[in-house]
Amino acid sequence: MSFQLYDASAPVFVASLRNMSAWLDKAAAEKDERLLIDARLAPDMRPLSAQFQMASDSAKNAMARLAGIEAPSMPDTEASFAELRDRCARTIAFVESVDAAAVNAGEDREVTLKFPNGMGYAFTGRAYLTGFALPNFFFHVTTAYAILRAQGVTIGKPDFLQHLGPPNITAG
Repeated sequence: MSFQLYDASAPVFVASLRNMSAWLDKAAAEKDERLLIDARLAPDMRPLSAQFQMASDSAKNAMARLAGIEAPSMPDTEASFAELRDRCARTIAFVESVDAAAVNAGEDREVTLKFPNGMGYAFTGRAYLTGFALPNFFFHVTTAYAILRAQGVTIGKPDFLQHLGPPNITAG
């Protein structure tokens, strides 16, 4: 069996969203949530809460576009870590509910993105996932991670990759 679109999307989105949710647990134990929720890397960048929302949107919209279904609506109203954790959980539940065969069937489906300024992109499903959806998702995941790090939360690369668990090869 070959590696398919579903394999390159759903497990990746789910693992990263679970990691992100865990970062909030660590952040809450170390810092004032009210200060972190609106923290940003630069004045012209969106705050931490928006990075979680946009990572969620990237994952759920990618799965829906690839499968040819509607993504659930999730208004960007989260203003607490609990609400952001819930958003991650709802996104994970949606991603896991999408039929793998439907996603894989979207490899050659046309995916069109239109921006408010009228411009946009047209892709095949495969090109959309690899050229836009995954890079965009990881932009927001990484930005959320960087905001937390910049604010002094003690997360590191093991937290970014915590879905791997402990090493499975021992010295010897």
